Amino acid sequence: MIKRALNLFILGILYLISLLPFRVIYLLSDFIYLVLYHVTKYRRKVVDENLLNAFPEKSPAERGTISKRYYHYLSDLMVESVKLLTISRKEVTKRVRVSNEELITESFGRGQSVIGILGHYGNWEMGALRFSQLFRERRIIVYKPLSNKFFDKVCKKLRSRFGATLVDMKSTLRKLISYKNEPTVTVLVGDQTPAKSEIKYFTNFLNQPTAVFLGVERLAKITNSAVVFCDVRRIKRGFYECNFVPLFADAKKTEEHEITDAHVHYLEEVIKEHPEYWLWSHRRWKHKPERLQVG
Repeated sequence: MIKRALNLFILGILYLISLLPFRVIYLLSDFIYLVLYHVTKYRRKVVDENLLNAFPEKSPAERGTISKRYYHYLSDLMVESVKLLTISRKEVTKRVRVSNEELITESFGRGQSVIGILGHYGNWEMGALRFSQLFRERRIIVYKPLSNKFFDKVCKKLRSRFGATLVDMKSTLRKLISYKNEPTVTVLVGDQTPAKSEIKYFTNFLNQPTAVFLGVERLAKITNSAVVFCDVRRIKRGFYECNFVPLFADAKKTEEHEITDAHVHYLEEVIKEHPEYWLWSHRRWKHKPERLQVG
């Protein structure tokens, strides 16, 4: 009872913040940056270690600049994500420009479904809401449930506000097979960290061996879907562009791990251009291949 009351109180505060105009929430973001970076030093050691391993060729000053810019953006991402609780369709359309969506409709015209991959780069949550507004066909967002059941329910409601179908990542294959008689477009986050027991493959990503899920590749081959990368880039504060980039038109003709390597390395190039927009505070490399039997 106490836990539920606390959850409702926190949600109420977040809801009130979401009603504030963008210019005000960015003032809040500036304050959050000062707290995260200078006061609490939130995961500073994790960020510094990740940046050092990813960019050993850069000087300490260059990596320090990336770190500061990252915390500035992380603060923006936090307040923008809260804003999504009450943001309107019109506002999302205004703030996320979409290009090359005909790539998806052409696949639908061939009776083919589409698997879209994105990373924890830019505001992937706002990009997902914009994605929910596109197309008449079924739009599926694959998600990883939160441990807090209350806020898991809140997040599911938020992500499905504009018509997307939410599917638990563990049920994805079963759901896609159940929709086999209709063209669908399914979006997954491709840079999640697998649990130790689920690791089957490592690829090189940002200068180090990285455990990756093979789910995108498996789903695409089983459903014979086209594979695209959902390239979400920040244009300026609060504004983004989502470009659909073709990776594979016929998944069944690809070699083992070809799809996985392609989407991981595409994200890598995006990150290298503007590294401050990727989620550096995530413990992405906690599993090392030398400690595991992978095969």
